[in-house]
Amino acid sequence: MRFGPRADRFVIRIALTGSIGMGKTTVARMFERAGVPVFDADAVVRQLQGPGGALVEAIGARFPDTIRGGLLDRDKLASLVLEDPQLLAELERIVHPAVRAAREAFIDRNRNAPALLFEIPLLFETRGEEDFDKIIVVSAGADVQRRRALERPGMTEEKLAAILARQMADEDKRRRADFVVDTGTDITTTERQVGDIIACLGLPAGR
Repeated sequence: MRFGPRADRFVIRIALTGSIGMGKTTVARMFERAGVPVFDADAVVRQLQGPGGALVEAIGARFPDTIRGGLLDRDKLASLVLEDPQLLAELERIVHPAVRAAREAFIDRNRNAPALLFEIPLLFETRGEEDFDKIIVVSAGADVQRRRALERPGMTEEKLAAILARQMADEDKRRRADFVVDTGTDITTTERQVGDIIACLGLPAGR
């Protein structure tokens, strides 16, 4: 998903990325508490696919077996598309335009902010890095990552393996980053790293 023409050239666009279980949402909340508006693409997708969501009907028309009692079974949908790249591409053709519209609305609402942060798990995998001024990669050790991921409801070894197969290796993401936040330690250390990035970018340190 590409951005449209920039009308906010004075706003720093920051991409926050990292593989599953690395702590992206925790780090995004730290930026949000510091006054940086955050766009969470996954949260938007969950809303669009949730009860009453704008995409439930369209997804159900293409993937009828994923609808149960008028609701979308996201686990069933994930199991289908993770096993078939063609089905995944079809799902993305339904989802991406709606997410793009939500993102542009977010930018419009926050065009007076000094910086915007976009939480995008598959940033490098979708070749989206050129849309951003700075890239932050959230990282942790493989054992920590695996433990966190398997603690998620509905996660299995098989599902985790399928997800990781779609994601670039952590070490490669780290090499491409402008900043790396290591979340494998304690929360205070992570907060300090976020504060250092905010200071380095010359952003206000909080509301």
